[in-house]
Amino acid sequence: MHPILWSFRRCPYAIRARLALAASGQRVALREVVLRDKPAEFRATSPSATVPCLVTSEQVIDESLDIMRWALARHDPHGWLDMPAAGWDWIARNDGPFKHALDRCKYASRYPQEDRTQHLADAAAYLAELDAQIDTWIFGRPTLADFALLPFVRQFAFIDKPWFDAQPWPDLQDWLARFLASTEFGAVMGKYPQWVAGQDICLFPPDDTPR
Repeated sequence: MHPILWSFRRCPYAIRARLALAASGQRVALREVVLRDKPAEFRATSPSATVPCLVTSEQVIDESLDIMRWALARHDPHGWLDMPAAGWDWIARNDGPFKHALDRCKYASRYPQEDRTQHLADAAAYLAELDAQIDTWIFGRPTLADFALLPFVRQFAFIDKPWFDAQPWPDLQDWLARFLASTEFGAVMGKYPQWVAGQDICLFPPDDTPR
């Protein structure tokens, strides 16, 4: 029986989990969740009721980064886990301060007491540092850090793409553009119907996914 992945197509956490599963070739039964209509089976499985959530025969993995590590520990053909220790620092900053600022820029109406201008400045400062770090990739070759961060930089960029494109971040912008045009990104962004009990299994990654 395949592990079950509860997912949501556009969620950056779910995107990065799917990227690692596809890269490793670890097949799962994908169950697409509509966040405004979460099924009872999902709520009963996920401790946090958030996507992604991976259910194996041994455990429930409720954090996207842990799902990436689980998949790559089994098969890491591109050596994503072979990255400098600084990669974990970049991921921590992405998942902490940058995501905090991103949410308050993208969903400003949810945070009426927050200063969106300051959060935009905080996010921009982080991205300027990331631009200075990138030379094609964060560490010169693709690693886990790239694919853990890219879905979130994508989400931020599309808050106001013309503004993003006008910033002095050429290496960051090229890094994101290559990702958006890649077969790897296209392969994990297929559309799946909302999961309902009794439907046929949707296997992911598909047989034709590049590894």
